[in-house]
Amino acid sequence: MSSPWLAHPFELITGRPRRVVDESWARARDHAIDPERLPGLEVSEDELRDWRLGHPLAPVLPVIRKLLVRDAEGSGLLVAVGDEMGRLLWVEGDSASKRRAEQMRFVEGAGWSEQRVGTSAPGTALELDHGIQIHDVEHFNRLVHGWSCTAVPVHDPETRRILGVIDITGDARAVDPHTLPLIEATAAAAEAELMVLRLQAQRDAGTRPATRTPGMRITGFAHARPRVSMHVLGRETGELTGPAGHLELSARHSDIVTLLAWHREGLSAARLAEEVYGEDSASVTLRAEIVRLRRLLRASGVGFDIESRPYRLSAPVELDAHHVVSLLDRGAHRVALAAYRGRLLPASDAPGIAELRAVLQVRLREAILSDAAVDVLLDYAATEDGSDDAEVWTAALRLLPARSPRRAGVVLQLERLAREA
Repeated sequence: MSSPWLAHPFELITGRPRRVVDESWARARDHAIDPERLPGLEVSEDELRDWRLGHPLAPVLPVIRKLLVRDAEGSGLLVAVGDEMGRLLWVEGDSASKRRAEQMRFVEGAGWSEQRVGTSAPGTALELDHGIQIHDVEHFNRLVHGWSCTAVPVHDPETRRILGVIDITGDARAVDPHTLPLIEATAAAAEAELMVLRLQAQRDAGTRPATRTPGMRITGFAHARPRVSMHVLGRETGELTGPAGHLELSARHSDIVTLLAWHREGLSAARLAEEVYGEDSASVTLRAEIVRLRRLLRASGVGFDIESRPYRLSAPVELDAHHVVSLLDRGAHRVALAAYRGRLLPASDAPGIAELRAVLQVRLREAILSDAAVDVLLDYAATEDGSDDAEVWTAALRLLPARSPRRAGVVLQLERLAREA
């Protein structure tokens, strides 16, 4: 029996859709994706350099180039590396094919997730978290017919979370039976190289991997490592990320670090207690929690501590929420929406967190409504924040062409909201 992830010749010749493709097309229809709309540019040319430098796959790009890209010129094939959201960060290979691929917007900065363009190897591999081949007319987007592709996700070697995707795109050679094992081997080599680089960083810093603290997931940070970031969007607890590993915080510790990362000038004990617990009289409870948090941070070697009078972080921690606000301030609304992975610590009941959550939601909504681009409005309407927002759906309906197949779905949504009002 052949693998369901390979573009099997018998099924392609008979026209019988593979189950994996049929299910992907169903997801595309559920997302009301236009099969004749090209992917959008989610990372501008000006921002692409910073996004590449900050991506965890950047250090292993030489491995991918050596195994896949080096012999691509003249082959008709392209090698692409995307992030975990399906945004292409590197597209290299045959120069003639690269020029042709620009017509379907298979370019650096474009978004190729299933939520954006439907069935494709990069997006579907990320959606299913395994390698897959998509042949020609199996693509949901009709403008992509004539191209074939094979893609495999790349994982963090310790946490196994998805870091990105490696893809080969071109003619029928892109779905040769040997292509999928080749990319799988390349992804494995990239993950192994990441682990080697991580261990080298720990050794160079004169430290050893951190031990596990009960109730926490810790992977070794090297001491004195710069640029610590924290993911708080769409997550119930915060995850600190640095050059050498990850540290997942408890819910209350997530509240404290998020508030201090946002208020970089620091907060008094009474103010922080009020922001976390809702009353300044909870300072004693706060101090006990700070003691536990300091102990955890020092044991993990995360690279920063909590200072007192006022409480503040000893080094900046960049929140993914900071990144979204920065993009909004620069008018990069499409990219900001792509970077917004959900509400800020949605399970937190801390008053200060609730306020930050609301501020970010309002800023994003106002920016999307002012952008007035129908594809951005519909992308926002597909999020948790926008799904029940009648003003957003009305604005999208107003901008959709009269004969757009997407109008019916928008009208149905508005009718549902009217009934529930």
